[in-house]
Amino acid sequence: MKLQDKFVELVKQKKGLLATNFYNYETLSGILSAASELQLPIILQLTKSSIDYMGLNMAVSMARTALKDYGVEGWIHLDHGDTYDLVQRCLDAGFDSVMIDASEQSFDANVAITKDVVNLALKYEANVEAELGFVAKLGQSLENGGFTQPDEARKFVKETNVNALAIAIGTAHGFYKTKPELQMELLSKIHKITDATLVLHGGSGVPHKDLSETIDRGICKINLATEIKNIFMLTLKNQLASMNEIDLRKVFPLATRAVTGLVKEKLRVVNRL
Repeated sequence: MKLQDKFVELVKQKKGLLATNFYNYETLSGILSAASELQLPIILQLTKSSIDYMGLNMAVSMARTALKDYGVEGWIHLDHGDTYDLVQRCLDAGFDSVMIDASEQSFDANVAITKDVVNLALKYEANVEAELGFVAKLGQSLENGGFTQPDEARKFVKETNVNALAIAIGTAHGFYKTKPELQMELLSKIHKITDATLVLHGGSGVPHKDLSETIDRGICKINLATEIKNIFMLTLKNQLASMNEIDLRKVFPLATRAVTGLVKEKLRVVNRL
C-alpha cells in the first residue's frame, strides 16, 4: 500500500503512524523489533546527515531488507530534505516518501519548491511532505517564528497539491526545557480547512495524553528521533561505565533493546492500544 493511501485509512480510524529516525543497524533493528512484536506499521526516516553517514544505497538497502526480514509493513521517508537534488537522489534510490523543507524561506518560495518536488514525485508515485510555519530545529529559539495559520495552510496545500503537511502548533525538535504547550484548537482548525495529512514534528518528550489528543484532532504522522538517539546512547554509556567488555556484539544489543522498549511504548500510544 502506498503511504498516502495508508494515511487516509488511518485518519478514518483515528489512529496515527509513528515515523522513526534510524542511525545505524542497531537503531534500525531496535525499531523494527518493536513494530514486529506488536505487528504494527511504521515509517523509517533518514535525514541528510544519516544518509551522509551510512551512504544512500547502504541505508536504503538495510532498511528494505530489514523490513522484509522482520515482516513489518513500512515505508522509507526522507526527513527534512533541503534541496531538490537530494529529493531526486532519494526517489531514484527507492524512497516511498520525501520531505522538502523550505519552511524557513518565504511563503512563495516554499510554495514554489514544494510544487517542483510534488511534480517530480508524481512519476515515482511517492508521498510528499512539506512544512509550513516554524518548528524550532536543534539550537533554535522557540521565539524565532510563529504557528501555522489555517488560511495559509489551506492556500499552501491548494497551490502545491502536497500530500502531507508538517505544522507548527508548539512543538520543537530536540528535548523540551519545559512542558510544550500545544495549540490544540489551532490544530483542529487546520484539520478542518485542509485535506492534507497533518504531521507532528518534535514528538520526543511530548506527553502521551497530548500525543493522543493531537491524533483525535487530525494529526496522523508523528515523528520520533531525539528520544531514540538519547536512550541508545545513555544505555550504552551506562553499560560501558560498569564493564570492561570490548565485544561490541555483546554491548550494543543492550542499547538496541532499550530502543525497542521505547518504540513499543510510542507505537501503543499512536495506535490507541
